[in-house]
Amino acid sequence: MASAPGTGPVHGTASAPGTGPAPDTPARPIRVLLAEDQSMVREALAALLGLEPDIEVVAQAARGDEVLDAARAGDVDVALLDIEMPGRTGIEAAAELREALPELKVVVLTTFGRPGYLRSAMESGAVAFLVKDAPASQLADAVRRVLAGERVIDPTLAAAALAEGANPLTAREREILRAAADGATNAELAAALHLSQGTVRNYLSTAIQKLAARNRAEAVGIAREKGWL
Repeated sequence: MASAPGTGPVHGTASAPGTGPAPDTPARPIRVLLAEDQSMVREALAALLGLEPDIEVVAQAARGDEVLDAARAGDVDVALLDIEMPGRTGIEAAAELREALPELKVVVLTTFGRPGYLRSAMESGAVAFLVKDAPASQLADAVRRVLAGERVIDPTLAAAALAEGANPLTAREREILRAAADGATNAELAAALHLSQGTVRNYLSTAIQKLAARNRAEAVGIAREKGWL
């Protein structure tokens, strides 16, 4: 008996409209936060990185204390942070990001090749440390590499950091030197830091000796030049 139209044996299968294999979905671009207080530099870096087909600058910040909110709002994968920013340094912002968004990768950028900055940046959770004027292609490559789990460090800065050695100042000595940078008296430092004047004087004396400086002003200058403050 002949099969009724449409009821005969089926050879092979056909997908209903819209139920076939889905086309390849393009990977999400790497979402980047760029934090830099100089607007012209920030906009230039954003434009250059935006030319990369797999990178998108989705958030920008002009101050260090804006970084965390910008990172959260932009759902970013990688943050590029300048060291010298108002409100909070890039190193302080890196530490804040590590605490709040541990999966976020942080790249610290610096204009100054101060070896102490490298150690501080790594201790704050950064996974890359580069000079700001590196070619855009190098910055883009660093973004890709840190997202893949690598560490990226400018070789010249790494060599300088090894040659310089570790920061000899304790956290308390650094705190007091930073507070003393604007010329505050021992009494003013003691009141601000809730210490006795004798304790402040002892910390300053030790820091000055460690840095082979003649006075506190020179100690501050040496520590800043080496990136230890």
